[in-house]
Amino acid sequence: MVARQRAEIVDLQRVAALLPVLERAKGAVMVQEGCSAQEAYELLLDRCAGAGRTLVEECWLTLGAIRPARRRRGHRRRRPDADSGGSVFDSAQYLVPAEPSSAAPDPAGDAALLLGRLGLGLASVADRHELARCLLEHLRDGAEADAVLIYLASGDGVRLAGHAGIDGVDAVRWQRLAVAGDGAAVREEPLWSEGPEPREAYLVPDDTVRRWPSRAWLPVDAGGEADEVVAVLRGTDRPFTPAERELLVAAVQLCAGRLATLDAEVSRRKPSVDSVQQIFDALPGSVILLSPLSSPEGVVEDFRIEAAAPDSVDVAGRTGRQLVGLRVLECYPTFAGTDMWKGYLDVLATGRPFAGEPFTYEEVVAGIPRHSSFSLRVARLGEHLVVSWVRHDITARQEERLATLQRLGNLGWADWDLISDTITWSPHVFTIFDRDRSLGPLRLEELPECVLPEDLPALTAAAQRLLSDGTAIDQPFRITTGAGVRHLRIVAEAITDADGTPLEVHGFFQDLSGQRDAELALLSSERAVSAQRGLLQAERRMAARLQQALLPLPTGPVMLAGLWTNAFYHPAERGISVGGDWYSAIELPNGDALFVIGDVMGHGINAVATMAQLRFTAKGMIITGSGLTDALTRLNALLMHLRSPTDRHTTATMIVARYRPADCTLTWAQAGHLPPLLVRNGEAHTVRRPAGILLGATTTPVFAEATLQLQEGDQLLLFTDGLIEHPGQDLSAGLNALATTAAAVLDMSHPDSLTTLHTSLAHADHPDDVCALHIGVPRGPSANRAEPGFTRAEGP
Repeated sequence: MVARQRAEIVDLQRVAALLPVLERAKGAVMVQEGCSAQEAYELLLDRCAGAGRTLVEECWLTLGAIRPARRRRGHRRRRPDADSGGSVFDSAQYLVPAEPSSAAPDPAGDAALLLGRLGLGLASVADRHELARCLLEHLRDGAEADAVLIYLASGDGVRLAGHAGIDGVDAVRWQRLAVAGDGAAVREEPLWSEGPEPREAYLVPDDTVRRWPSRAWLPVDAGGEADEVVAVLRGTDRPFTPAERELLVAAVQLCAGRLATLDAEVSRRKPSVDSVQQIFDALPGSVILLSPLSSPEGVVEDFRIEAAAPDSVDVAGRTGRQLVGLRVLECYPTFAGTDMWKGYLDVLATGRPFAGEPFTYEEVVAGIPRHSSFSLRVARLGEHLVVSWVRHDITARQEERLATLQRLGNLGWADWDLISDTITWSPHVFTIFDRDRSLGPLRLEELPECVLPEDLPALTAAAQRLLSDGTAIDQPFRITTGAGVRHLRIVAEAITDADGTPLEVHGFFQDLSGQRDAELALLSSERAVSAQRGLLQAERRMAARLQQALLPLPTGPVMLAGLWTNAFYHPAERGISVGGDWYSAIELPNGDALFVIGDVMGHGINAVATMAQLRFTAKGMIITGSGLTDALTRLNALLMHLRSPTDRHTTATMIVARYRPADCTLTWAQAGHLPPLLVRNGEAHTVRRPAGILLGATTTPVFAEATLQLQEGDQLLLFTDGLIEHPGQDLSAGLNALATTAAAVLDMSHPDSLTTLHTSLAHADHPDDVCALHIGVPRGPSANRAEPGFTRAEGP
């Protein structure tokens, strides 16, 4: 009797051990045939009876774990059915495996074998993390998978529920993914993301294409609307082959049943975990409930967080219920193997509580090393662990930040307990007052000893307001220290009782000496700038007077001896309104007109001084009766006389011309100057120059005169080289450009035509002094009288 019962128990144990294989096979048939569980079981029995195989052989064949066994000739197995009153347990005879087959391998068979082994592995997984590891273990060789991630639909995206092949840092980065574009959180069809411009189901991390060139997003079809998706990541850029795609889809479908049973198992455990979570929600501090995760050999590999108090926080900053579902090694990847980890295992094995010494934990998050100091306490609760910890570095960091704030702001806090007459200073207040800490804070009666006498009345009045009615104060004052006078500020408020009597004073002192020094320096700078501005204004006024005396700027065209005359002047240097170029246009005592234009070598004050001497000397000699060539000879002697052995060689060019209105004759001479430009009948050309060398070149110069008969409508332009010279351009090209532009622009009816001419020819990269005289012979009666808008007056 006992032996028979023992044999039945052994048979039942064998059946129980093989039931997961049967359930996996039934699930595969349900997916393939679209039938119910009972119909799948009936179909398996029909197949094994018709092929002469055991039920376990048929299950393994369905899952791809073994090759089809050759049917023994003339051998048939009876199929148990409902008519015979049999059941699964009655069919133990069908669970006896046949001899292994030696059929030749083929790709389809390899895939079936992989799926069969995967089905067996799925029977022992306890959560989605283990399921992801099981998938990765079986798909690593069959599809070159490097990582497997399992996601649950969550709001407008998906949430990571299990993973394998990535570390805790990557798990944080892949934790939540938003849907790319419009659509459901989980697609109905698989999506293969591969190639240089792949389609993406979700907004993945930035380096995904580089790190995981090919990716598969596979929805889990559990018979309704899909709410889970499995991501398979590969480090190779090779696209998925059709066989690999078929294998991955089949593998994920094989997981659908197990995922559903996992949810059922979680729901069975949920009431107790929910009760613990409700307790934790009311607890202060960091407390979590852990469940152990073991390998098939029974070795604890990790712990999963089942519940967490609101103040619980990990090194990545996740708090409270954000930790639920995560693993300890996911939150703290380097925690395994430490003394704390060994304490976890010891408590789980013995039930004895564990209290660890404070320790420093270092972790690298997003490439940044972080250090945290903890104290742990661990106790066992059934098959779970309750872990509480204190993070010491939070207080240390706050103190460090407060010290940094006081140092950077150059301030320190102070408290005064009026009941016990106790004063407390932060360390930086001692630094501000330049006081030894061993002496303690200053007493109120000691304060006048270091405050400047002129600041004491205002500070005393502020303190009286604070202590009498609790009015907050913000008062600047100065103190004397060994380092000199310091500018301080006190900001304080009082804590009063129900009657308004101050009980405590809290405030801070701030050293504003650096700010005050900056303000004084700014004030001094503003005064210096103001003084410099006044000096510049005086210099401008002086320069304007000097300008008027040396070379009055033209104010518009004038009539001189019947000629329309306009002048243009533009200095090369900014801030100096006069340079080395100059002109003069005046009527002589006998009614003739004198026109002079010159150019002194160089710029600046030296050129201005030489110009002034030449200008006034030339006018003076010609007014007193000297001839044109005689005046040039004497001016050359003047330049030779002004030069000393230490001075630079000074030269100048010049044109002097006398116009006699009686016969409209212009007599002129030149000293190395550019020839005038004559515009007649719409055509412009240069006038042939008489002999003459530039002034200051030789002690024996030779100068000659030339005459030019002017006609009505003629326009004559005297100018300096700054009007036509450009870097790298030949002088003749500049003269040709001037002739072309002048013929089109010069017009006696437009006084600003000289400005237009200069603008057309100016070159920004080569600024030079420019001076020009525009002389015109009016047509008709206006030749002998002033026209509206003109002044018959002596020029500069």
